[in-house]
Amino acid sequence: MTDLAIQPEVRATDRPHAAGFDSRVNLIGLDRQEMADALLDAGERPDKVKMRAGQLFHWIYERGARDFDAMTSISKVWRADLADRFVVGRPDISVAQQSSDGTRKWLMRFPDGHEAEAVHIPEADRGALCVSSQVGCTLTCSFCHTGTQKLVRNLTPGEIVGQVMIARDALAEWPSPRDGNRQLSNIVMMGMGEPLLNYDNVSKALKIVMDERGIAISKRRITLSTSGVVPMMKRCGEDLQVNLAVSLHAVNDELRDVLVPINRKHPLKELIQACRDYPAANNARRITFEYVMLDGINDSPAEARELVRLISGIPAKVNLIPFNPWPGVAYSCSSPKAIRKFAEIVNDAGYSSPVRMPRGRDIMAACGQLKTESERGRREKTGTAAAQ
Repeated sequence: MTDLAIQPEVRATDRPHAAGFDSRVNLIGLDRQEMADALLDAGERPDKVKMRAGQLFHWIYERGARDFDAMTSISKVWRADLADRFVVGRPDISVAQQSSDGTRKWLMRFPDGHEAEAVHIPEADRGALCVSSQVGCTLTCSFCHTGTQKLVRNLTPGEIVGQVMIARDALAEWPSPRDGNRQLSNIVMMGMGEPLLNYDNVSKALKIVMDERGIAISKRRITLSTSGVVPMMKRCGEDLQVNLAVSLHAVNDELRDVLVPINRKHPLKELIQACRDYPAANNARRITFEYVMLDGINDSPAEARELVRLISGIPAKVNLIPFNPWPGVAYSCSSPKAIRKFAEIVNDAGYSSPVRMPRGRDIMAACGQLKTESERGRREKTGTAAAQ
């Protein structure tokens, strides 16, 4: 069975900032206290550390400053000193693509040469950014393209926050908007990887994203998607209080063992109980059950009725996801008629069941289509320390 142990935390300062092994500390991914500690280690006076860390936090996370010269409220002398010791290092962009429907995808390259993808899905008055938590994935869900790429390593807090900052740069959305009119209004941890298997780094990154004096995206506008890492679900709800999405995709253990192999470790009974116990769930903040529609596999009326029975009593909605194909996959999408019938049964039972409109299919940016060329062997060649 695949080892699904929680991956060890990798701190933003554990790896050099850029190719060429820049020894300066990258400030992106550090919270306010860590910035203060870094300044203290660099020789800053203790009585000034808190104030100056606050200034840096403001310029980096609220104003989106890309270098110290842009930080005009601090002295030139201090700016020069900072530049000698620190960097404000975003990921590099290997490829930027835009779909015919407006969806944007960025392939981002990190200091060790590995890559991950982030996707922005725009709506008329808002937009969601789909953020990755790992390079590759350990879960091998059989319908998911990302699952065909073995886990290379966890992303650091700085690499996770960096995805948000790259998107904000591209959308010209600095300083952080203080009203509801945002192109990047929501964060969904639904990109490459399983967020709850990189919980410490994901948690730290999301706390930076939520900080009202910085990027300032509310916990009510952040959704974390899990395939069912049951032991971490309660901690996530208590610690982050973000919205929870669960990749369900089947209503019995026999099928879910095939579609979502983590089910062999944490079967449906455990998963559904963890959903019932999720601390942040209520009628105003329902758990989202994600259900990919696979032709002849999981889309029968009987399975729709069993889904309703399974989630009975949980404040929930069901997102029905038309399967997005990728090269070599053995599955096909359910027919529109089958999807409509499935949705009708779930809706009639009192659960909202919207059918997710596929976005970004033409640039392989739709749900389940993300994958990069990073491989574990490349990591070994570079000698980079990464999570096993």
